[in-house]
Amino acid sequence: MGANGQEQQGTGIKRPPRLGEEVYNAIYAQLMSLKIPPGGRISVDNLVRELGVSQTPIREALSRLEAQGLVLKTHLVGYSAASQMDRKRFEQLYELRMLLEPYAAAQAAQHMSDAAVANLKRLAGEMEPTGKEDPRSAYSRFAQRDSEFHDLVAQGAGNELVQDSLARLHIHVHLFRLFYHSLATSEASIEHGEIIAAIDARNAVAAEKAMRVHIEKSKARFIHAVISAD
Repeated sequence: MGANGQEQQGTGIKRPPRLGEEVYNAIYAQLMSLKIPPGGRISVDNLVRELGVSQTPIREALSRLEAQGLVLKTHLVGYSAASQMDRKRFEQLYELRMLLEPYAAAQAAQHMSDAAVANLKRLAGEMEPTGKEDPRSAYSRFAQRDSEFHDLVAQGAGNELVQDSLARLHIHVHLFRLFYHSLATSEASIEHGEIIAAIDARNAVAAEKAMRVHIEKSKARFIHAVISAD
């Protein structure tokens, strides 16, 4: 065996390190853009052919998505996309958001470190469209960064129970599955900027208000998709 073969045997690298992440992002993008519709069956074999990879990274990605509540695995049946949330669930999610997130933003303005505020700004920048990627990929990227943005604000509040309660619901990934539209991203980006500005200014009152306005506008953007699905 040559030097390259010995090196590969020693390290145990069998595939590119980022392959799993790329496969996850590809399937995530299909779920976010509704290419895989709610309740639709997900064929591992079809994904193998479409993405040109083995079953292993696909099953790993589907397991991650199952943990997020985006994919369901049924014994002897296989994988399917989770059903869309109904009106009752939608209303309950926004009631909880309105109770927790404005409070979290106010606390973050008082307790978040400068480094964490810098991370908020970085995430906001990463949500901006590049003009070079496929719209579906851009939309799914925004959904991922949006989830990270809100989680970081909750983390900055310094209340682990608030952060855990919001994180376990995976609110943002499910909201962005309601409809695929760039308006949701452009408007949300402006609102995120106002939240960041208030937190950066250490203005708890303004941060709470900015988050409350963001949640109210978010609900208005998505509610018509829930109504039309009823």
